[in-house]
Amino acid sequence: MTDTMHDSKGELMQRAEDGLNRHIAESNLTVRQKLALTCRALFDAGHDSGLAGQITARAEEPGTYYTQRLGLGFDEITAGNLLLVDEDLNVLDGGGMANPANRFHSWIYRARPDVNCIVHTHPFHVAALSMLEIPLIVSQMDIAPLYDDCAFLADWPGVPVGNEEGEIISGALGDKKAILLAHHGQVVAGASVEEACSLAMLIERGAKLQLAAMAAGTIAPLPDRLAREAHDWTLTPKRSIANFAYYARRALGRHPDALDN
Repeated sequence: MTDTMHDSKGELMQRAEDGLNRHIAESNLTVRQKLALTCRALFDAGHDSGLAGQITARAEEPGTYYTQRLGLGFDEITAGNLLLVDEDLNVLDGGGMANPANRFHSWIYRARPDVNCIVHTHPFHVAALSMLEIPLIVSQMDIAPLYDDCAFLADWPGVPVGNEEGEIISGALGDKKAILLAHHGQVVAGASVEEACSLAMLIERGAKLQLAAMAAGTIAPLPDRLAREAHDWTLTPKRSIANFAYYARRALGRHPDALDN
């Protein structure tokens, strides 16, 4: 038996990463199925706001992506009723129309080849924090994947259905994984559906924690070196896969129709 009690932290972290790579398997779900389960999981986590918000994922053909049909809530989305649209929001497959606010998703996808899934929602605590016109403060370990990775748009551009808003939001997001939009909500730009779902869960939790901490006193900052270590440790593809698998199992247990075609 290998004795690890005298190994360095770096060696133990590498051992754990090797274990994740061996034991966490890629999902067999399709992009449509992952997207439908993300809609259901985020609905259960309080991300619904009527018909507001969009969750999209790149499709197989360049310049196309999947999104929900305007008129359906997150709790009604299935793998089968998602739309396939192009950058101009023309429906290529499916019935109905896409939300016109999806236009800024097209801008982000154009600007960020690394982004494969976008979650834009107005969850309660994120929306409340956005009303204060202050950025998200990451000062707790659970929220570390967003450390120095959440931008802030202080000036509300209005309803995001024009190309101007697409340019403003994609520009403010820059190379970050997320952005808090003042007087609006949040946007997560994930490398995968799994990552986007996980970070969307975290940004609402982060906003809730921040509001509670601000009510009690002054939020103390994290040490930068340790916070960056925690960010890099927690924001890996395998961890996102593991997180999403849990959210997907829970969502499927509550919404067995999510994978219906």
